[in-house]
Amino acid sequence: MDYLYETYIKSKKLRNWFDKIDILAGGFAKRADTYDQKSEFPFENVAELKKAGYLSLTIPIEFGGEGLNLYEFVLLQERIATGDAATALCLGWHLGCFLELAEERTWDEEMLKMLCEKVVHDQVLVNRAATEPATGSPTRGGMPQTTAFKRGDQWIINGRKTFTSMAPALDYAIVSAQIGETGKKGNFMISMKSEGVSIEETWDTVAMRGTRSDDLIMKDVKVEKSALVEQDRGKSELPKAWLLHIPACYIGIAVAARNEAVHFAKTYQPNSLPGPIGEVPEVQRKVGEMELELFHAREILYSVAQRWVDEPHYRMQMGSELMAVKHVVTNAAARVVDLAMRIVGARSLAMSSPLQRHYRDVRAGLHNPPMDDIVISTLAKRALE
Repeated sequence: MDYLYETYIKSKKLRNWFDKIDILAGGFAKRADTYDQKSEFPFENVAELKKAGYLSLTIPIEFGGEGLNLYEFVLLQERIATGDAATALCLGWHLGCFLELAEERTWDEEMLKMLCEKVVHDQVLVNRAATEPATGSPTRGGMPQTTAFKRGDQWIINGRKTFTSMAPALDYAIVSAQIGETGKKGNFMISMKSEGVSIEETWDTVAMRGTRSDDLIMKDVKVEKSALVEQDRGKSELPKAWLLHIPACYIGIAVAARNEAVHFAKTYQPNSLPGPIGEVPEVQRKVGEMELELFHAREILYSVAQRWVDEPHYRMQMGSELMAVKHVVTNAAARVVDLAMRIVGARSLAMSSPLQRHYRDVRAGLHNPPMDDIVISTLAKRALE
C-alpha cells in the first residue's frame, strides 16, 4: 500500500505526521465495524487523535497549532478514512473550520486566538451547525430559521440544526442564525454546555453511522455580544477549499475497499482453479480498473490541493475546480467500491465483511456538498460565459 502514499509525501513534517496517523488508522480499522453496527460515536478514536495533537493540525503556528496546509490536511484525512471513514469525516469538519479561519481571518483576532488556544490546550472539538429541516444544505443558500435576537448585552438564540456531526462530543458549535429582523445572517459561537442547548438523537441512517450527526436544539440560549463571530460577508469570500476533506474521506473508503479486494484476490483459491483468483484475467481487469480510478481521482484531488497552496493569488478563481474535484472523486470512489465487491462476490454482502460498510459509507459522499447537479451546472455556465 505504501506506493499509494509515498509519491504524495513531500516534506519531513508531513512524513512525521503520516507515520503517526498510519499507526492510528490501523487501530481504527479494527474498531470500525463495532462503531458502525452499534451506531456509536468513535470516542476512543478521537481520544487517540487528541493525544497525538491532531486537533491542532490546521491551527496557525502563531496560536500554538501545527499550521499544516490544505494539501497536508487532505492527505492525512484520506489515510484516517481508510481506517474509519466516520472518524475522518468528523475530524474533517473540525480541522476544516480552522483551516478556513486561518486563511480568511474574518474573525476578531482575540476571539480567534481564544478558540484556537482552547483547542491546543484543552483539546476542544468544534463544528459548524448550519443545516436545517426547512432549508436543506446551506450550500443551496436558504435563510436559516434559527433566530438570534438582541436583549441587552446578550443574544437569545432559538432553533434546530440537523446533521450536526460529532454532536455527542462537541464542545462548541458555530451556529448560523437570522439576526433579529434585519434579514441578514450571522454565525454565533455557542458552548455546548450553555443552558438551553440539547441534543436530540435523530441519527438513524445506513451510512456514516459513527458520525452521530444528531439534531442540535437551542431553546432561549443566552450568549454574550461577542459570540456573533461572523456576519454576511458577501461574495468576496474565498471558495471553500477546506471542503476537499470530503472527497479525501471518500477516496479513503475506496482505498480500503480496494485493499480488501486485492487481498482476497491474492489469497482466495477455489478448488476449481490451480491458483488464487487473482490469476484470472477478468479479476485482473477489475483490479486494473480500480487502480485507474484511484490514480485518476487522487491525481486530481492532490494537484488541485497543491495549486491552492502554491498559488494563493489564483484562489478566488478556483471555485469551479474545487467543486469538480468533489464530483470526480466521490463518484470514482463509488465505482471503486463497486468493483471491489464484484471481485469478492457475494461474500462482500456478509455483515462480517468490511465491504458492506464501505458500500454504505461511500454512498454518503454523493449527498455531501456540493451536489453533482450544482457542479455540472456551474461548469456549464462557466464554459458558456
